[in-house]
Amino acid sequence: MMAEEYCCASADEGAESGPHVPFVLERREKEEENWRIAVSHQLKKQCTCSSERAKAQVLDFFPILKWLPRYQLKDWILGDVMSGLIVGILLVPQSIAYSLLAGQDPIYGLYTSFFSSIIYTLLGTSRHISVGIFGVLCLLVGQVVDRELALAGYITESSRNNTTLGLGMGNSTGGPVCDRSCYAIMVGTTVTFTAGVYQVLMGLLQVGFVSVYLSDSLLSGFATGASLTILTSQVKYLLGLELPRAQGWGSLVKTWVSLFQNLGQTNLCDLVTSMVCLAVLVPTKELNDRFKAKLKAPIPFELFVVIAATLASHFGHFEEEYGSKVAGAIPTGFLPPQLPSWSLIPNVAVDAFSIAIVGFAITVSLSEMFAKKHGYVVDPNQEMYAIGFCNILPSFFRCFTTSAALTKTLVKESTGCQTQLSGLVTALVLLLVLLVISPLFYSLQRCVLAVIILVNLRGALLKFTDVPRMWRVNRLDATIWLVTMATSALINTELGLLVGVMVSAFCVLGRTQRTQALELGRAGHRELYEDLASYKGLQSQPGVAIFRYEAPIYYANQSLFKKALYRCLGLDPVKEKARRRKLEKHRRKQEEVAMTTGGEGGTKGKEKELTTTKVFLPNQVNFHSVVIDCSPVLFLDTAGVNALKEVYKDYKENGVQVFLAQCNTSVLESLNRGGYYPDKGMGEKERVFFTISDAVLYAQSLSSQNGDCDTSC
Repeated sequence: MMAEEYCCASADEGAESGPHVPFVLERREKEEENWRIAVSHQLKKQCTCSSERAKAQVLDFFPILKWLPRYQLKDWILGDVMSGLIVGILLVPQSIAYSLLAGQDPIYGLYTSFFSSIIYTLLGTSRHISVGIFGVLCLLVGQVVDRELALAGYITESSRNNTTLGLGMGNSTGGPVCDRSCYAIMVGTTVTFTAGVYQVLMGLLQVGFVSVYLSDSLLSGFATGASLTILTSQVKYLLGLELPRAQGWGSLVKTWVSLFQNLGQTNLCDLVTSMVCLAVLVPTKELNDRFKAKLKAPIPFELFVVIAATLASHFGHFEEEYGSKVAGAIPTGFLPPQLPSWSLIPNVAVDAFSIAIVGFAITVSLSEMFAKKHGYVVDPNQEMYAIGFCNILPSFFRCFTTSAALTKTLVKESTGCQTQLSGLVTALVLLLVLLVISPLFYSLQRCVLAVIILVNLRGALLKFTDVPRMWRVNRLDATIWLVTMATSALINTELGLLVGVMVSAFCVLGRTQRTQALELGRAGHRELYEDLASYKGLQSQPGVAIFRYEAPIYYANQSLFKKALYRCLGLDPVKEKARRRKLEKHRRKQEEVAMTTGGEGGTKGKEKELTTTKVFLPNQVNFHSVVIDCSPVLFLDTAGVNALKEVYKDYKENGVQVFLAQCNTSVLESLNRGGYYPDKGMGEKERVFFTISDAVLYAQSLSSQNGDCDTSC
């Protein structure tokens, strides 16, 4: 491969001597490796098996094997045990509550938190995040569960304890196959299994980088919109109403309409209990937040409320006397493993993909946030594996989808967590509940669980107070937040995520479409060139116009680039060329008229021609050369290279030279491959310079050799 030469003018030589001497940089030759050799080398590298490689693979897949042998028992054990206990205590009421949101019985929420805590401890790379139930994912799973229940014949929540035929189960005997609870967890585990498979496949394909495309404003808007939907879905439990969950687009509006239509059926016992629990939990949560710096651990008011409400409901006979809905029987121990329903996978495949993306994005964003705060590194692809197996393996034990959760992670960090050993302590607390304590929650009212969910939504709902600040800081980010939030809440939760991604992409694209075109001037005698419209005291260079376009030049904005350049310089070479053609045509017509008239009439015709020609003379411009500062141009595609070639050609036909300055290596390679440099000798190659000053000096020296302004328009 021949070395390419890119020329730049030497500022010192141009300033001190007469003729300008260009300085040449010769690029290093790069040997192109044969693709067969490259593929063979990669295959050999990946397929080579040795004891060291096997050990490294095992250590990478099970990060616990790296940090556990180096565990500092005296320094870390107390913090890990304390944080594990506190998070475990908080998880008990939350696991029961969020299982209601996912459309499952309470026991399955406890299973989910238990298994995910153990698996993430073994596979995760973050030291601080708490993986388990997460409100947004529970909502997404619950929507799929309710849809499939309706399709299978389980229409209302009143059939929860009824044995009903699942229409899609394929029962050949004609008898009942699975009751509502059984079918609901079958759908939930199938969604969870499919989402976990997606996440593991993405880990195998090393696509952990996709998390960077989900901005903070997008995720925050999505979470807030989903929180509004969650809040709406729990109001019926606060009022003690038995209403089916609204399906399809606009479910939030449909739910509120249904609530207002059925207000007359409110259960007063549930309403009073809800108001009392809210009156206790809201201020106590605020106290926990206000004094969290002074408290060694947050006070578990949720657990206290659950215990008190369960005792009141049991001894007050709320279910029998007032018809209050309670959690019901929560069995102890574990159920035998069960395979997902393979026939349901096609029905839930699309929903599972959006759930997989949301779960991974939340987990990676929280992992990286706390890793940066505490000075260590997490592996996004390993996090993909970890959260994937936190879904695949527990799905065989009747669990639903999990991810990291911000609230519990903050509690975990603030209570002294040092490693994921705290996750094992949390699992032990949940194991104790599963084996011994869970039946004691039989009389717990569902409205209390709904209150716990609502109180835990405070953080997401308080994001509305940040909207004015977000708007002042960055209007595009605020717009992404508002559009994503509104779509997630008012139209459809999954659609909100897709719309948010599309709006983010269009905002990025729009920034390249609305790029500023700047004419630059020099600051004193320094080699500093900035926008003439933004700074005072800048000097234009005699005979040279300097232009900067602050965006990549590619197919979507190449025409805008040319328009911006022509508008900024005040000379459109295309229009000028058309004007000259029109003038030439007019001149030839007048010559023909003059030749036919002859004599005195011919003299008068010539005088008239000169007068008319003066009217059509082009506007005089004060530059003979244009320098384009390419430092903000990150890349060029084929359309971008062609646009630069057209600019060069059109301006040259009007007597104006075009030079490029400060191009990065990628741009230079694109120019070379795109044929920007014609093979017409050294003079034609001297268009690209390494600094603006070099280009300006070269243009001025070239003009002085050609008679200064003879080449101007």
